[in-house]
Amino acid sequence: MAEERPIVFVVDDDPSMREAVQDLIASVGLEARGFASSREFFEAARPDAPACLVLDVRLPGSSGLNFQQELVQAGVLIPVIFITGHGDIPMSVRAIKAGAVEFLTKPFRDQELLDAINIGIERNRAQRREGAVLDDLRQRFAALTPREREIMALVILGRMNKQIAGDLGVSEVTVKVHRGQIMRKMRAKSLPELVRMGDVLRLATVTPPPT
Repeated sequence: MAEERPIVFVVDDDPSMREAVQDLIASVGLEARGFASSREFFEAARPDAPACLVLDVRLPGSSGLNFQQELVQAGVLIPVIFITGHGDIPMSVRAIKAGAVEFLTKPFRDQELLDAINIGIERNRAQRREGAVLDDLRQRFAALTPREREIMALVILGRMNKQIAGDLGVSEVTVKVHRGQIMRKMRAKSLPELVRMGDVLRLATVTPPPT
């Protein structure tokens, strides 16, 4: 399926500034949608497409910096580019540490903002690809039986068939059969590939070794 057209969201309570940024974004062939407040943005439907958010630091109600944290807490992992006419170093450091792509002080050059937007969209594309891979792995893992999941977690921890059999009180042959099923259902071509899948699913970090 073709990827949807990237979109840039602009949240700024200054209508003239918001429209100017939207016009700039549209001039390079990107779709732009403007919002006067963080609440307006949060309540709007967002398309399933690569995106980034141009966000004013000073907004009515919650500040842009606080809204950045609210987005993360809500699981909205969209790259943020801050723009402000009243920025300072501590503010910019806080924004960047929280994951912002850029912190631009008005007046900024058009190309500075466009470069940051391109970085944000590419970052979001990578996030979306990683998310799709993780979702696919979770679906494969969900297809395993409870016993197969248990054995896979032990395999990820480096336990040998004989050790797993002893841990679970089953025969070594039974463990081998389950391992074969695990490899097939997870579509792993080798043990190292299965281990990498387990790392992505974080099985080794959430499953304690048997005692």
